[in-house]
Amino acid sequence: MSATAQQIVEFLQQEGPFDELDESVRESLAQHSQLIYLAPENQQELIAKHKDCLFVIQTGQYAVKDCDGPIKHLSDGDYFGYARLINKVDYAIHVDVDSPGILLCIPKDDFLLCMETPAFAQFFTASKDDSLQNQAVTDSNSMWLYKPLHEVIHHAPVIVSPGDSIQLAAKCMSEHKVSSVLVMDNEVLIGIATDRDLRNRVVAVGLNTQLPIKQIMTESPAYLTKNKTLFDAICTMSQYGINHLPVLDAITKIPLGMITNTDISKQQRTNVLFVISDLANAENIDQLISKAWQIPQYLASSAKRAGDFDIAGKVLSQATDIMTRKLITFYQQEHGQAPINYCWLVYGSQAREDQTMGSDQDNALLFESEPNEQQQAYFEGMSEYVCLGLGKCGIKLCDGNIMASNPTLRMSVDAAYKQAQRWVSAPTNQAILDFNIFLDARAAAGDTKLFEQLQGKRKPLFKQALFLAALARSANESSVPLSMFQKFVYAKKSEFKDSIDLKKSAVAIINNLVRLYALSAGLTMPGTVARLKNLTVESGLSDKDRKNLIDIWLFMNRLRWRHQLSNNVQDNFVRISDLSSIEKHQLKAAFQAIHRAQQSAVLQFSGGIG
Repeated sequence: MSATAQQIVEFLQQEGPFDELDESVRESLAQHSQLIYLAPENQQELIAKHKDCLFVIQTGQYAVKDCDGPIKHLSDGDYFGYARLINKVDYAIHVDVDSPGILLCIPKDDFLLCMETPAFAQFFTASKDDSLQNQAVTDSNSMWLYKPLHEVIHHAPVIVSPGDSIQLAAKCMSEHKVSSVLVMDNEVLIGIATDRDLRNRVVAVGLNTQLPIKQIMTESPAYLTKNKTLFDAICTMSQYGINHLPVLDAITKIPLGMITNTDISKQQRTNVLFVISDLANAENIDQLISKAWQIPQYLASSAKRAGDFDIAGKVLSQATDIMTRKLITFYQQEHGQAPINYCWLVYGSQAREDQTMGSDQDNALLFESEPNEQQQAYFEGMSEYVCLGLGKCGIKLCDGNIMASNPTLRMSVDAAYKQAQRWVSAPTNQAILDFNIFLDARAAAGDTKLFEQLQGKRKPLFKQALFLAALARSANESSVPLSMFQKFVYAKKSEFKDSIDLKKSAVAIINNLVRLYALSAGLTMPGTVARLKNLTVESGLSDKDRKNLIDIWLFMNRLRWRHQLSNNVQDNFVRISDLSSIEKHQLKAAFQAIHRAQQSAVLQFSGGIG
């Protein structure tokens, strides 16, 4: 093999997707391919001579138009010319040389032979179609946990009336081969009775089976709505120590089915959820702290495959929810029940359920009415106890003081609504920076109806055009870390020179964009993936862009989690040198897609004025 051919082989070994090919195929490519030096004085001649080739850029910077799409600014490691080879269309190729360099020209027949390798074909087909190559959604190993409950339930629930006898309820369970019945009164779920109730509350004590079922049922049972996920079901069942969980319609609250431990076992591939039950079983704050500090080691040992990272943020967020509820319970065991109805709110990453190891706590308290002095003292004590307790559990205190221990973040529903009115009426750049985090919110404990009430009142405010325009301009102020010629722009304040802050430069931008579309569409769920799944084409976001953003979001969070767990750090400065060749291309494609999404949002919501 010639020295030039050996040089080409070594280059292709480091370049995705050629690193997916067999060694013999790369050697064949090296023998048939040619290196050219492209400069302004010879660009037309050489491009015309090699027009039926795939061009792989080794060095240099070029402005390229090689299909019906826009001009692309390309540099080291980029490709062009593949669209005409795949589509079999004689597209003209026009290249302007900004910085001369070396290109590898791979003949058409050799390229098409490589396309018989699935990973290779997937890469270039996705590039041609302007979509992502990583397919994070389709290859996820943990996506079963994201399944909405309406995809899991297959049978209508068995329902009895509160006056029906225990014997009749047992007969219904036997006939339908189920282990529970729901008790409904005027289309309202009031209770549940299970085979365990029949055993412990009837047979074991010799109770008369002609008595009404309402005497042994569990009143006001825990439930979830159909849009919640299997993971939500696992966490709720663990929290309450139950084996049966009713699934209700989100609006009518009519029961649609039942989730049982058996259903979850059928779906579950591996048990990655022991941490949830461990936290739920903590009996005091010392036990809670001890179990909480095991979470990083647990996640590091459990996350072995790329798809495992997809659920890590949700696991950590649910764990933080459980810690919060446990701490509230411990406080109330010592100081008594709350004097007025309240709701503990969480914001930001915990609300979106995408926490990482470096996430801090962001929370607040919502009241049914303005508390008096004595009531304020109770909630001040509770807030301090819970926030400091979370800190001891490893969920660090918020540097910006976005915590319920801050008295300005303890307010009534009416006060919170008036605050939202002020946000919307004066959406300055600083105001948006200050309140953006509060637009991703979720109820984690207490009376969740208070939060639902606030959400209902605020929804029309957040759909106002001027407010959305201000959010769009704000979302466009951050830029992805790519130069004009698609080279990575590295973070300046990082320990390593080739690092990129994926939280600031990618994930936060996506969260801001998706929040914008969600508020415009009147969606109230806080999660980025959930928002994207519920957005329709009427929102202004195409189905292709919506799916692309889901894919990008999962991909970026995989990289963040892998970086944190592999390096035992809490930052988001992912090193480009730690990525595979394919991942580098995927990252560039993701950044480009995010930039296009920013431009589209500005055009749609603020008339193109960024």
